[in-house]
Amino acid sequence: MVNPKKKKAVVQQRKAMSTRRKLRLYSGRPRLTVRRSLANIHCQIIDDEQGRTLASASSLDKGLRDNLKGLKKTEVAAKVGEELAGRAKSAGVTKVAFDRGHYKFHGRVKALADAARAGGLEF
Repeated sequence: MVNPKKKKAVVQQRKAMSTRRKLRLYSGRPRLTVRRSLANIHCQIIDDEQGRTLASASSLDKGLRDNLKGLKKTEVAAKVGEELAGRAKSAGVTKVAFDRGHYKFHGRVKALADAARAGGLEF
C-alpha cells in the first residue's frame, strides 16, 4: 500500500513540472513563483538563466506583516502581489512568466496575480 501523503506529494510535483514545462515558451522572462500555505503566501521572481532571485515578497515580511492584520487571506495575497510588483519594478523587471506550481489559478493565487498585474507586471 502506498503512503497517501507520498502519493499526494508525487502528484503535486508532477503537476508543478507540467506547469513549468509550459513556461519554457517564455524562456526570456523570469519566473514569478507562488508558494501557498494555510496561513501565509510567498512569491518570488526567479531568473532561471542566472539562478538568482530578483525580487520576493511574503505575508511574513516585517514591513508587510503589521499592515495585514485583520484582513482576509485573499486580501493579504493581493497586498503581497502589489508589494512584489513594486519590488520587481525597482529591480528593473516588467515582464514575467507566472508559475502557479501545482495550485489552481483561483482564490489567493488569482488575487496575487491580479494585484501584480495591476502593479505593473506583464504576464
